[in-house]
Amino acid sequence: PNLDRLARNGIRFDNFFCTSPVCSPARASLMTGDIPSQHGVHDWVRAGSVGEQRIDYLAGQTLVTDVAAEQGYRCGLVGKWHLGASDVPRANFVKWYAHQSGMGPYYGAPMIDHDRPVTVDGYLSDALADTAIEFIRDEAPRPEPFWLYLTFTAPHYPWLDSHPKAFTDLYRDCAFESCPQEPPHPWFAGGKPAIERGQRERRESLIGYFAAVSAMDAAIGRVLDALDAQGLTEGTLVVFMSDNGMNCGHHGIWGKGNGTRPQNMYDTSVKVPCIIAQPGRIPAGQLSHAMLSGYDVFPTIVDYLGLAHAPGRRKPGHSFRPVLEGNGPGADAAVVVYDE
Repeated sequence: PNLDRLARNGIRFDNFFCTSPVCSPARASLMTGDIPSQHGVHDWVRAGSVGEQRIDYLAGQTLVTDVAAEQGYRCGLVGKWHLGASDVPRANFVKWYAHQSGMGPYYGAPMIDHDRPVTVDGYLSDALADTAIEFIRDEAPRPEPFWLYLTFTAPHYPWLDSHPKAFTDLYRDCAFESCPQEPPHPWFAGGKPAIERGQRERRESLIGYFAAVSAMDAAIGRVLDALDAQGLTEGTLVVFMSDNGMNCGHHGIWGKGNGTRPQNMYDTSVKVPCIIAQPGRIPAGQLSHAMLSGYDVFPTIVDYLGLAHAPGRRKPGHSFRPVLEGNGPGADAAVVVYDE
């Protein structure tokens, strides 16, 4: 219901694609505006997140948050970073509450609070919302604008025995008609215990997956309410999106792009949700069929916020600010830009 509320107050895109069907490279593209072969993160980050072996996989690169911070924004990260060096607050972030790896248990999750390892007491999605709300309340009285990068781990596995009963009970009688259970794909990789178990215990895994989404929706609702309580709704651009898709039995796969070897590029792996809202500036209740990509996020936000930025080289994305403000192509128009 809360994501539906956000969509009613803004614009929903139904042809939005990630830049990679795997989490870390897709996130790196959102932050840098570059393709994976340029920013250098080609697969999910397996090592280098914490400790003496930490690796900053985006060292020396300009992030969209760097551009914002240089022009007065106070940036906060709450949740998943998963681009290396999670245990060291990144430059230009005044708040750093990062997951130590990028996935893991929903109860007793390992986090970094600034530079101190902590264990979450309770359900992770709720804890992330609590921390985000605290950040909003702290920032609201300040004269500077803020940038909150709130990154839930949901609905990543684990799915079984991992989510509040109030949300799993919602789906006990669900037919899950949107998740056809096809025979295993011949390229299905498997290997991870949670993925293998998901393939075996399909119904319980689907209940957990959907419960994770609904619990995240409830958490997002509390964050939106906090913005409203501080009188910030009309002055805040809200972007909801995902880093990659997920096959829940679609095409005989449990997993995302790396659920097969070689990686797959099915729509279920590369097509992602995207809702963007700011009442009073972005027309409400709009549905756009414009074909857009994670590459376009960096230039769009820079353009929309009016940030001065001259990249040292050409980027693959283009600003879709006109679409957000109702001045772009019609909903059924197809726009292709050819760069010579």
